[in-house]
Amino acid sequence: MGSQSYLKALIICLIAVIGSTEAQLQLGFYAKSCPNAEKIILKYVAEHIRNVPSLAAALIRLHFHDCFVNGCDGSVLLNSTPNNQAEKDSLPNLTLRGFGFIDAIKSLVEAECPGVVSCADILALTARDSVHAIGGPFWNVPTGRRDGLISRAADPLVSLPAPFHNLTVQLTLFGNVGLDANDLVLLSGAHTIGVAHCSSISTRLYNFTGVGDTDPTLDSNYATNLKSLKCKNINDNTTLVEMDPGSRDTFDLGYYKQVVKRRGLFHSDAALLSSSTTRSIITKQLQSTEGFFAEFAKSIEKMGRINLKLGTEGEIRKHCARVNN
Repeated sequence: MGSQSYLKALIICLIAVIGSTEAQLQLGFYAKSCPNAEKIILKYVAEHIRNVPSLAAALIRLHFHDCFVNGCDGSVLLNSTPNNQAEKDSLPNLTLRGFGFIDAIKSLVEAECPGVVSCADILALTARDSVHAIGGPFWNVPTGRRDGLISRAADPLVSLPAPFHNLTVQLTLFGNVGLDANDLVLLSGAHTIGVAHCSSISTRLYNFTGVGDTDPTLDSNYATNLKSLKCKNINDNTTLVEMDPGSRDTFDLGYYKQVVKRRGLFHSDAALLSSSTTRSIITKQLQSTEGFFAEFAKSIEKMGRINLKLGTEGEIRKHCARVNN
């Protein structure tokens, strides 16, 4: 009787160990279930990003906005329904792009291996491959994420760092998802590519404290140029401004060089200079592009592990824009 109890206990332990092993991110998660998945994604990215390099910035932003709200579960990709307004229709996400790009890749992967590869993994891999395709860093993307079932427009409003946030708020929001000051500075480095809308900086330029003033932490000459050449009035919601003027499609140290000159576009960028800790991290990145790439890779891989759904949690969506029926 004792030996039978021991055997049962051993079997239960083995099942638990096997289950916990399977429910982990791992490199090559689809090696057996869909061995061509990552090749399909890479091929599509390589064929299309060269024609529209600006999409690299859009896709890494999409990955960021996904992970910071309910974890890296593809919830940002879901469409609103008559009974629910989804994340993509929340105010901070109205300028997100790249949804069609992800949907196109998902269709190709589904044709190869129906119901196997998650939208969350496709988004994480696509963000990496697109950045690398324009000469940016390469980082490991372990896979095995599952897709979430919930997407609420209210959540990004409380979870996402915003262009107007000071350093304290940014550190709090990063801390809420297990990231630190080093990760904040490194991931902000992605602002070296892409553009922003004037609406993101209009208050900073025209009404910073409510009396028609300009943020004093912004270089005065840069502010003047922005107001005369780009964002000509506080109501401009359509004009685009380069995050890193002159090299918006090049992943380099240009963003940090702009920040130390007090020419970071967002107030949140300028806030990185308000602490000796974050200033020193910027100084370290400016020592070499290779060093920055290596450190960035560590932080974004860390970001890609935020609040994951693994094992039997969530689902593998057939279409990234809607949950399975």
